[in-house]
Amino acid sequence: MSILLFEDSAVAQLTPITSARPAFCITAGSFHLLDLLSALEEPLVAQVRPFLRALCELDCRGLRLVGDVSLPADERPRLALNARIVPSVSTLKTIQSLLVSGPKQPSVVWHGEQIAAVIAPTWAWSELADKSNSDWASLLQVAATLPRFDCSLPLMSFPHDVIAANMQVIAENLQYRIESGRYEQQADGVFVAAGAKLGQYVLTETDTGPIVIDEGASVGPYTLLRGPIYIGPKARILEHAAIKDAVSLGHTTKIGGEVEAAVVEPYSNKQHHGFLGHSYLGSWINLGAGTCNSDLKNTYGTVNMEYPGGKAATGMQFLGCVMGDYSKTAINTGIFTGKVIGVCSMMYGFVTSNVPSYVNYARLFGQMATLPPEVMIATQQRMFSRRKVEQRPCDMQLLHDMYRHTQPERDRFGDELAF
Repeated sequence: MSILLFEDSAVAQLTPITSARPAFCITAGSFHLLDLLSALEEPLVAQVRPFLRALCELDCRGLRLVGDVSLPADERPRLALNARIVPSVSTLKTIQSLLVSGPKQPSVVWHGEQIAAVIAPTWAWSELADKSNSDWASLLQVAATLPRFDCSLPLMSFPHDVIAANMQVIAENLQYRIESGRYEQQADGVFVAAGAKLGQYVLTETDTGPIVIDEGASVGPYTLLRGPIYIGPKARILEHAAIKDAVSLGHTTKIGGEVEAAVVEPYSNKQHHGFLGHSYLGSWINLGAGTCNSDLKNTYGTVNMEYPGGKAATGMQFLGCVMGDYSKTAINTGIFTGKVIGVCSMMYGFVTSNVPSYVNYARLFGQMATLPPEVMIATQQRMFSRRKVEQRPCDMQLLHDMYRHTQPERDRFGDELAF
């Protein structure tokens, strides 16, 4: 019996994190949801926004999409999971329990006022294939009338929830990695996979959590590592860096300076000195030399985030920035506390407000202009070439699609944006 992953309407609240990826590919605590569910060895099927289908078909191994002709028309998923579920080992155990001993009749798991899962849904694959994304809301409205089944499946509803979840689940997720047997303990609390390298005079502190270094990763000399930390495959930590306190680095990242309690998705660079704290960086981001973000208000109060739907009280005292895929900062850029930066934007000077997608942002110099997708396609080609990654038609199309979907962000700035 298959597991269905679905994106509901609230996935838009996770923008810009979900602008370029399905919600089940958001990293927190070194895993995303698709990683963890693959351990169940159950067939996985996903419903995603249409403009992400081509990317998912190519990049999400072992995942089929709703509408796939290989899905038996009359069969139904055993379990439907919200793609925004926090990717933790606790979550995985709860899902395993639902599959083994959950109710056999249709029922719903709630997280607050949001549907986290539908158990034994009545939806046949043929019925789901005929539904557009807008039809999913009506399906979930009907599901909301089903009997309630109580268990814990927490959801990520806003970008700051991803940063909070990373800190909450990284310890248990790293323990799960260690228990897989793929890592050798090189020092007390330091676990290293095949091909990983630690330079000379690396200081490791594991009193607060383990350090896990994956295949082919390298750590330069004179570096401080303070757990819990996950360093992904082929990641590079440069000399004199300080990586500490709940950091999750994706594969093929390059990191220098000071990083604390942050998620960095694959292929992003923070190569030079500067501070990144309590933040989330998407993929293919580059932070210029000396770029720093603030993650603490001068008043030491909790941080309120400004989202398109209004302000959100996070309850978090430490909260830095959220940056969407393909965005860049110039040398010595300063990002103020709790700022949200869209996809495909370029920043110069001080970032004192949220930054919409596809803009050149230089408010310090009195300039802010729209950045056309053609410029980002050319930039993408150069970035991909440097990493020996093929630029595919779907990668270029994604940049056009994201530009169209993020137009409301730029509309809110009105005449302030030059064209």
